[in-house]
Amino acid sequence: MSETQGESSGAVQGGASEDVSRVTTEVLDDAVARAVEDAVASPECGAVVTFRGVVRDVDGGRGVTRLDYEAHPDATAVIRRCVAAVATETGLRVAAVHRYGVLGIGDVALVASAAAGHRREAFEACSLLVERIKAEVPIWKRQHFDDGVSEWVGL
Repeated sequence: MSETQGESSGAVQGGASEDVSRVTTEVLDDAVARAVEDAVASPECGAVVTFRGVVRDVDGGRGVTRLDYEAHPDATAVIRRCVAAVATETGLRVAAVHRYGVLGIGDVALVASAAAGHRREAFEACSLLVERIKAEVPIWKRQHFDDGVSEWVGL
């Protein structure tokens, strides 16, 4: 699989020049989060809400040491469809990037942003986008626990 799966950049909903939404092995650092926010920001938007999904060290009371994410080759196309659908449903500007590969505790797995005239709409659109991505994008997660056991989540 390539570092960034799927097709090249296309138009973002809401009029931004490029769609940053993708699935990638790239580390999701502050620069990536800023790029996602910049893709949705606009002078008429008084609120930009960004969600960062961070790998935590516990799940269900068990210690987690790392996560392995695997992505289908069409994952970028699917995440872009989710972004387009949420943008159409809400009328707002949204974008997201999901990482795959081996992620350690504290690594960012997902950055999603939404912009709106007011905060409530931006929060709601960002939440809708995250839930849509979790439900539809073909990315699978394997958790590794501190007792040496691992398991696939959400299959």
